[in-house]
Amino acid sequence: MRTAEWNDGPNSVLGRAMSLLTAFRPEEVELSLAELARRTGLAKTTAHRLLRELTAWDLVERTPGGVRLGMRLFELGSLVPRQRGLREAAAPFLADLFEATHETVHLAILDGVEVVYVQKLDSRRGPKLPSRVGGRLPAHCTGVGKALLAFAPQARVDAVLATGLRRRAPRTVVAPGLLRQELAEIHDRGVAMEHEESTVGITCVAAPVLDTDGFALAAVSITGWVNRLEPARFAPAVRTAALGISRTLRGGR
Repeated sequence: MRTAEWNDGPNSVLGRAMSLLTAFRPEEVELSLAELARRTGLAKTTAHRLLRELTAWDLVERTPGGVRLGMRLFELGSLVPRQRGLREAAAPFLADLFEATHETVHLAILDGVEVVYVQKLDSRRGPKLPSRVGGRLPAHCTGVGKALLAFAPQARVDAVLATGLRRRAPRTVVAPGLLRQELAEIHDRGVAMEHEESTVGITCVAAPVLDTDGFALAAVSITGWVNRLEPARFAPAVRTAALGISRTLRGGR
């Protein structure tokens, strides 16, 4: 047994397997062996051997064109306690918000400098959005991200600023001072708004789900076309949903 096989990091067996699983992008259903090897830097023989074992565990599935992610990953993800408890508590409030607004509803958490979407209810009349369940976007340019950062420990905000504020759209806020000022305003009013900062043509209003100490556990939002959705009009509904989820989670503890 080679010691290197059991070391943490990308050179371990686990690290190589994870590099294969994380090589997929949101819009991709399947990838070829050659493309997986190229993206991960693994030899084709190594990639093939690891994929064969991942297939045995149903973590990936063979397709005529290559490989796709397997259902076992979805099953494991649904078992994560934090997500499961949050989704269960939020479900009725998200459904009510969707029925009241008929706009796309999101539930997201903060992970590092990004938001991770744990639930999404798509509006048929709304725009096509880059968000998806399990997907990530930079926190600084999304409504849910700004709601989370406004009620996060200062160290988390500092970490986001330290990584640099990448511009995703013409109206993305990339000046650290301006973002800090906006986060302070969001904290005062209890809701965050996004105007074409992550995607051209869309607007959003979000509110934080708070713990007993006043820190954000998650954030709820509705998103729609900038020429149709009025964030200020729907802000009370979004905040009411977030407050309801907060109270349910506190009661659950």
